[in-house]
Amino acid sequence: MSKGKNILIGITGGIAAYKICELIRLFKKNGANVKVTATPNALHFVTELTLDTLSQEQVYTEQFNTADKKPEHIALCDWADVFLIAPASANTIGKIANGLCDNLLTSLACAFQKQLFIAPAMNTGMYNNPAVQKNIEALKTAGAVIIEPDSGFLACGTSGVGRLSDINKIYNCVEKYFQSNMPLQGKRVVVTAGGTKENIDPVRYIGNYSSGKMGTAVADAAARLGADVTLVKTFDLSRSYETIDVKSAQEMLQAVEKEFLQKNADILIMTAAVADYRPEKCADLKIKKENNETLTIKLVKNPDILKEMSEKKSSNQQVIGFCAESNNLLEYAKAKIQKKGCDYIIANDISSKDTGFSSDYNEVFIINKNLQVTKIDKDTKQNIAMKIMELLYGKN
Repeated sequence: MSKGKNILIGITGGIAAYKICELIRLFKKNGANVKVTATPNALHFVTELTLDTLSQEQVYTEQFNTADKKPEHIALCDWADVFLIAPASANTIGKIANGLCDNLLTSLACAFQKQLFIAPAMNTGMYNNPAVQKNIEALKTAGAVIIEPDSGFLACGTSGVGRLSDINKIYNCVEKYFQSNMPLQGKRVVVTAGGTKENIDPVRYIGNYSSGKMGTAVADAAARLGADVTLVKTFDLSRSYETIDVKSAQEMLQAVEKEFLQKNADILIMTAAVADYRPEKCADLKIKKENNETLTIKLVKNPDILKEMSEKKSSNQQVIGFCAESNNLLEYAKAKIQKKGCDYIIANDISSKDTGFSSDYNEVFIINKNLQVTKIDKDTKQNIAMKIMELLYGKN
């Protein structure tokens, strides 16, 4: 069930580090996306080139090494669905348990708010040390899943508990977690994203500033919760789930009718910014400026996709709309859900510079048919999307 999931693997300094190569291979073979963060000492036991090659991603070791200056411990936390630290040394376990952040891996563990898995591996004496056991218990209390080490022959020449748990056991532990946290398993979800473009002539169009980031985040969240996702989009994007490219509102309507109504999908989430109007006629050739000081273009209304789908859906289907406003946000959003007839409206204020179009952040209000309002405070669009899906459809 890890197919399409984002798995962050942290490797610490220990001889068992070489075994993680097989773990990466297992996840990749089964369709997961894998990124690796390693402590400097870990790279004494397994090479960066090997990890690069197996994960098909760069290995992350530095906290401030991105072109956009976004700290790695924030960017990777946003990206990952789970964080698995294997092997986890006594030193790293102690740091994480006590909130110490002296490298990228420990900073990630401190900032990570989703499920953390820790697979200890060390000498028997170290593992049985009361201080180490206290730290492990503290991590359990904090919600981490501890994948207990096996007993057996150790690299130090002794025999006892402390051997890294079997790789298949570690893999299956993560797989079971995904299986039990997929409330949308078996559901078909259609998401629209981006701003439509309405042609004036072959080189000009009427459009808007929507980047499609929120819609993409919603589609990603639905896929992570087990849904069979189709993303109808107006921009270039590659994903493991199905994507359909459209340009205009009419093209989007046709795609949504097919994917949601004809194929009887369970949920439609309309995050796209659909143009309200389009030119009545699109010129076959480029309109020349010539000596005209003004140009008049007659506009006609586009189809109201959200309203049409809300009217045509069956009783077992749900339609969720998005409402982008620059003022009177809740007032307009409540009026919209009553007018459109959808099941929920997600309202967001596009006038705010740090949560508007093209921003990586958002702050939204979820409004239901009874006009009850639930606020989700400012967060990354990825986290906002996951919170929306979990609030609406819950966790098993």
